[in-house]
Amino acid sequence: MVRVYKIPQRKKNIFNGLTINSKIIYLNVILFIIFGILIYIDSKFIDYIAIKPSNILQGQYLWTFFTSMFMHAGLFHIFANMFSLLFIGSLVEKIIGAKRYIYFYLTAGILSGLFFVFISLIFQSNYNVYAVGASGALFGLVGFLMIITPNLPVYIMLIPIPIKMKFAAPGILIALWFISMAGNIPIGNTAHLGGLLTGLVYGLYLKKKYKNKTNYIKKHFS
Repeated sequence: MVRVYKIPQRKKNIFNGLTINSKIIYLNVILFIIFGILIYIDSKFIDYIAIKPSNILQGQYLWTFFTSMFMHAGLFHIFANMFSLLFIGSLVEKIIGAKRYIYFYLTAGILSGLFFVFISLIFQSNYNVYAVGASGALFGLVGFLMIITPNLPVYIMLIPIPIKMKFAAPGILIALWFISMAGNIPIGNTAHLGGLLTGLVYGLYLKKKYKNKTNYIKKHFS
C-alpha cells in the first residue's frame, strides 16, 4: 500500500521575494520608527544610535558606525534617502548582484562614518555633532555608478532635464555643501564625500578586474 505524505510548506512572509535593496529600505523605515521611539523616551539613547566623533575618539559606542546608517533626522530626511535608494540601489544591485551589493552598501556606509570622524579629528571640529542617515552609503552607490555608468542620464532635485551621472554625482555633492553653508543647515557633507570616494574606488576596482563586462555595461547605459 502506498502512502502519500505532504511536505509542509514554509509560511510566506512579506519579505519573501524582495530584493536586497527593498529589504534595506524596509529595515531603514522599521529602525527609524524604533530608534525614534527610544530617543523620544530618553534623549540619551541617541548616543547609542548616532555617530558622535567625541564618543568614537574615546573608544565608545563603536557600533554606531552601523546603527547610524539606519537612523534619520526626520520624515523628510528618510523619505529623500529612501526614494533615492529605491532607484539607485535597485540599479546597482542588478549590476553587481545581491551578495556583492549588501557588502558594498554596508562597507560604503561604515567607511563614510569613519571618514566623517577622521575629518573631525584632522580639523579638530564637530566633535559633538551627531551624524545619522543612509546618505553615506547612498553616495557610495552614486560614486560607483559614476565610474561604471558615467553617461547614465539622471534627474536631480528640481532640474527638469536629465544630467549624465559623471556630472550629476559631483554636482549633487557640491550643491548640498553650498546649501549647508548658505543656510547653516547641518548636513553630513564629509560623510557624503567619504561614501562617494568609497564608490569611486570600488567602481575602479571592478572596472579593472572585469574590463569587458564593465565596458559592456557602460555602452548599454550610454
